[in-house]
Amino acid sequence: MRQLFFSLCLICTMNLTAQDSLSKNDILSAAKLFDLSYIQKETDTMYSGVKENLLLLKMMHAQKLGNAVPMSLWQNPVLPGMVFPEKQEPIHWKQYKTSLPADKNDLAYFSIEELASLIRTKKISSMELTRFFLNRIRKYGDSLECIITITEELALQQAAEADAAIEAGNYKGPLHGIPYGLKDLFAVKGTKTTWGAAPYKDQRIEEDAYVYTKLKDAGAVLVAKFTLGALAMGDYWYGGRTKNPWNLRQGSSGSSAGPAAATVAGLVPFSIGTETWGSIISPASTCGATGLRPTFGRISRTGAMALSWSLDKVGPICRTAEDAALVFAYLHGTDGLDQSAVSRPFNYKPNGDIKKLRVGYAKNYFDKITDTARNEWKVLETFKRMGVELIPVVFPDSGVYKFNVMDVVISAESAAAFDEFTRNNVDDEMTRQGINDWPNSFRVSRLMPAVEYVNANRHRYLLMQKVNAVMQTIDVLICPTRGSGNQSAITNLTGHPAICIPTGFDKRSASPTSISFLGNLYDEASILLAAKAYQQSTGWDEMHPPKFK
Repeated sequence: MRQLFFSLCLICTMNLTAQDSLSKNDILSAAKLFDLSYIQKETDTMYSGVKENLLLLKMMHAQKLGNAVPMSLWQNPVLPGMVFPEKQEPIHWKQYKTSLPADKNDLAYFSIEELASLIRTKKISSMELTRFFLNRIRKYGDSLECIITITEELALQQAAEADAAIEAGNYKGPLHGIPYGLKDLFAVKGTKTTWGAAPYKDQRIEEDAYVYTKLKDAGAVLVAKFTLGALAMGDYWYGGRTKNPWNLRQGSSGSSAGPAAATVAGLVPFSIGTETWGSIISPASTCGATGLRPTFGRISRTGAMALSWSLDKVGPICRTAEDAALVFAYLHGTDGLDQSAVSRPFNYKPNGDIKKLRVGYAKNYFDKITDTARNEWKVLETFKRMGVELIPVVFPDSGVYKFNVMDVVISAESAAAFDEFTRNNVDDEMTRQGINDWPNSFRVSRLMPAVEYVNANRHRYLLMQKVNAVMQTIDVLICPTRGSGNQSAITNLTGHPAICIPTGFDKRSASPTSISFLGNLYDEASILLAAKAYQQSTGWDEMHPPKFK
């Protein structure tokens, strides 16, 4: 009786023309899209139920859902029986004693801790440092096509406040007075938040994102909002294509395109990006940055554009692992508004001994790199010279990851996040309309059955079990960043942390090369220590693009 009443209410509230235009042959045709087949008797029985579903969908579509409205289903990377540290230990950052350089331009590539020393000892003011980086942004921003908004008024206000606090004896720590930039999918009151896409180029979201609030509380100074590929894909945005500082004929990759390019070119000491599937690691690799993709849920995403609720992650893009550790120390945690985010300790030891870590390498991935003169193999030799005994590990690859689970998950969630964007034809305003661009991807994803999305996540759970079984035998896994397996898709699905660092240059293209270190859930400390040890032994992080010196 209730079902009959419900059906009658639906029919009374909707236009029957659209409903009656649905034929039984439409069901048979649709079934082919979903790897199903129905006989005529089954189709006859389904017909009334399918029409009722259509009416229900129309009622749902009549109710507006903004991008900020989350799912009630929350991804959790933790498996049953896992136990994690609960106590936050103090982190003893090195106290640098730094002098002003003879050439002030050298400040562009000082580490955060070196700049912090200058500010703490009043050898330079936050105002002076902020103006210095604002000038570099104005000088080089157009060449890199990496700037959406220069937040000059806000920056000068925050710099003045930082200096006043120091004069009053209220020094907040290493980020106090340090300029930085945000990927322009984080909301900041009084600024545009464009998501890099033409339909939103004048959008203002009057709230402050969690990461911006945390950095503001630490005394950091926001000088710019940087480009991202439109709606967090690639390096093409509504104003052009963000460039690789090492080769301005190339894109910087994405989607954290602007943060990576600007940081490597010395326009800011650090920046904040996001990753759903490669959006921190890929531009860091392309531009020669140090990009940290933390464990899923490590940093609250409140105030950030949602693309995929079970995959989106926030992380710092810096020039060194030590800088990344410092920024992450201030960001990790939750405001309680992002239900996937948690507060767990980050027990990083800046002076830790790399030889006390169990360091493995993905042997099956390295074996695919037949040229042993490549920089990936040189990374292993560097660790051996440091006295690290490397453990060969078989990391899940095509034998386990037999089909593209990532594509199912990200397609369904991203299309839902931009539902009205597609149904209201806002997608027609996008500057790129190719087969692999979001407008077409969202349209295709509308035909992804809910059943298959759920089952893809069940396969994802099995993948989480297999990856964690491997990772529990080591603390750090050295893995090629590109071209040798599926680790990017796999570890983004399982939620494991990764850091990408530069390892030199390709002999043929002269482009930066990189390596990635993977860690156990919530153990960013180990991969940061490994990355720091490698950087101290090599110095590739001290190479800077000559056009921006």
